[in-house]
Amino acid sequence: MPTCTAPMHSDKSIRKYVVSAKICKADDTLTYPLDHRSARLHTGGLTLTELVVVLVVLSLFVFLAQVNLFGLLRKNTFRAQVQDFVSTMQMAASAAAETNKRYEVIIDPIQQSYILREITSPDLSQILEEEIIVENTFSDSCRVFYIEFDDGEFINDGWAKFRAGHSGWQYGGKIVLLDEKERPYSVVVNRLNRIVSLKEGDVGLLTPKDKEEMLF
Repeated sequence: MPTCTAPMHSDKSIRKYVVSAKICKADDTLTYPLDHRSARLHTGGLTLTELVVVLVVLSLFVFLAQVNLFGLLRKNTFRAQVQDFVSTMQMAASAAAETNKRYEVIIDPIQQSYILREITSPDLSQILEEEIIVENTFSDSCRVFYIEFDDGEFINDGWAKFRAGHSGWQYGGKIVLLDEKERPYSVVVNRLNRIVSLKEGDVGLLTPKDKEEMLF
């Protein structure tokens, strides 16, 4: 009677197979946490980059806000407003000297404002919109107190007009301004040399002399 025999694995072969399976399982177990940790580190790197970008953008916005705030505060200071006004007066004199055109700075103590315009109409009382070059206002830190011309005219409640042509200012005078502490400063317009200067205090004016007062 034929006998069937099944191949028998030795105990040594079985132990080798079991050890090999455990090693594979251990390798799989070790591989997964390492891959997972790498993914977490990668995700953390992206988050840090995004955070840096957000901080940079916020810093930029803060910087722009500070620049705008400092610019606004500077415009409201006495020194800045006086400088703008003196520059406007000098602009009128310089433009008139270099061209055959006439310019006019109109100061309004009631509205605490002033404009620079190019005179294009024979009617000097008519101010056209297209003639206006500069239009500005004063604030509480820089106020017009009064205006005095070198012919003796005194203005504190109406328009004061300084006209400049190719030969110079039609009239000289001074514009007295008060700072936030009520201290006076004088913007002096000299019709002889076109110079516009700022002087501390309410200074006196050099008025034109009559022929009888001249020594020669």
